[in-house]
Formats: sequence, structure tokens, C-alpha cells
Amino acid sequence: MQLTFLGTSSGIPTRSRNVSSIALRLPQRAEVWLFDCGEGTQHQILRSDIRISQITRIFVTHMHGDHIYGLMGLLASCGLAGNPSRIDIYGPPKLDDYLRACGRYSQTHFSYPVKVHTVTPGILYEDDEFVVSCEALTHRVPAFGYRVAEKDRAGRFNVDRATALGIPSGPLYGKLKRGEWVTLPDGRQINGADLCGPTEIGRKFVYCTDTIYCDNAVTLAQDADVLVHEATFSHHDAEMAYQRLHSTSTMAAQVALSAQVQQLVMTHFSPRYAPGNAVDLGDLLAEARAIFPNTVMAHDFMVHDIPRRLREAIASR
Repeated sequence: MQLTFLGTSSGIPTRSRNVSSIALRLPQRAEVWLFDCGEGTQHQILRSDIRISQITRIFVTHMHGDHIYGLMGLLASCGLAGNPSRIDIYGPPKLDDYLRACGRYSQTHFSYPVKVHTVTPGILYEDDEFVVSCEALTHRVPAFGYRVAEKDRAGRFNVDRATALGIPSGPLYGKLKRGEWVTLPDGRQINGADLCGPTEIGRKFVYCTDTIYCDNAVTLAQDADVLVHEATFSHHDAEMAYQRLHSTSTMAAQVALSAQVQQLVMTHFSPRYAPGNAVDLGDLLAEARAIFPNTVMAHDFMVHDIPRRLREAIASR
């Protein structure tokens, strides 16, 4: 799992930061899942290593323009960039109406299936590898945070040891790799778990924006490997954050601390903190690290790998 930050500004783009979008790359299945799609996102994709033709799912947090104005253009381009078999879009109420209106007035017709799913808190999607869920956040319009949880999988299978035990290759190996018990032709019973390394813990990525500090964000982020959380304002501007229902750097850090995440990545920064101003982004980072030290600040085109953790490593913490 790998994150590519395509836009890290709030509200409006700047010379160095576009508006909101993050790509989650899933190399094991040659897929990209996109989170938010502000204006200009497809141009950002063209400047990155992301392939538009690999986008299969798009998750929209809310209906404000800096999170959706690039969506219709991207969808139109997807049909010209490799004819995807299908794109599933998840988002708040009215997202489907918005896309249908855009298509009607621009006379845009997709050459591939597009399915819009209106989200409600809980599980949105599940397959053999992943579970995606969401929770309602606290903003001026209906907004949702998303959690992508990779399922645990058995550790590396020791083929040499299986061979030494005289286990014939074939269907039995599949069961043993899954940690199941098997009975050999000679009557011996073998526990697959004994032939596998430590369980690989599924990775967890959580994306929360736009929102003020809220309990649902903590619930969603619980034990995440990476929490990407908005930090629109400095703690010095907390009153403005409360008025506009956005987070400060310290609120983002408090969510990370309460949820016991591994790492916090802050994004969605107000342009008011440009270099040379009385308060700049370095101050926001210092504010957050005073509460949650393992914090970094996202920038456009930053690539962040989410590493695997082993069961033994978890137990030793």
C-alpha cells in the first residue's frame, strides 16, 4: 500500500499545492483508489507515477468544490485512457445528482460503467483482502471519513520444511499456507500454522477531512498505521477553526494520540501559512509534534509507503 498526495491545500490551490486528492496504490492488484478529487487532480496525476487507467474506486468526503470539482473531468478522461471495466464512486447524498447534472449539461457520456454509492456510517465495501468503512465527521455539510483495513494474512510459507516433511506439492499447500490443518495420505496431521512465519497484520489507512475534532474521527482512526487528517489552521487560530468547522494542527494530533495510530500525516493547509507570514507551516508541525511526535506534513507529490507489521512485533509493543 502506497499513498501519493496529489493535493494538500485547503479551499484554493496555491503555486505549490493543489486542492484535495490522495491516491492509494494497491500494487498487488494493479489498482488505484482515489480519495477526493479537487479541481486539477487529473493534471496532478499526469505529473505523478499514478496511472489513470488503474483507478477503480473513488471515495469523496463531501460536496465542497475543492474536493469534487475535478471529478467529472477525471471520469471523462478515464474512458479515453484505457477504457476501465468499471469505476465505483462512494460519497455523500447528492453526489449522484451532481454527476448526472454535469453529464446532462455537458453532454458527457461515459464509455464504461460508473456506479455511485451513497454512503452511510459502517462498512461500504469488502472483498477477500480489504474492508472499507466510514464514519460521519463534523463539518458545515455532510462529510465522511474513510478507513481502509487490509485483512491479516498468514506469514511466509516454508516450502523447504514442507518438502522435508514429505508433503506433496499441490492443493495441500494452499490449505497449509492459510494456516489450516491437513491430513496427509499416510495419516499424519499437519498444522499449517507451524509451517508459516508470523502473521502479517493487515495495514490500516484512515482519511479524515473536512472536520473539526470529533469522537467519530477517533473511532475511525483506532490503531491505524497511517492517519491522514486535515490541519487547516494553527492552534493560534482555533477560534476560526471552530467557526468554520475545520481542524487545527493540535486537533489532528489529539485524534492521532487518542486513536493510538502509528503515524499522523497532516494535510489540507490554509494558504495563510505561506513562508514569510507570522505563523507558517513549520509552526503547525511543531504544534502537532508537541502532542503526537510521529507527525509529518504532506506536500504535493509526496509518496508514503505503509509498511507491514508482523504479529510478533505487535505483541512486543
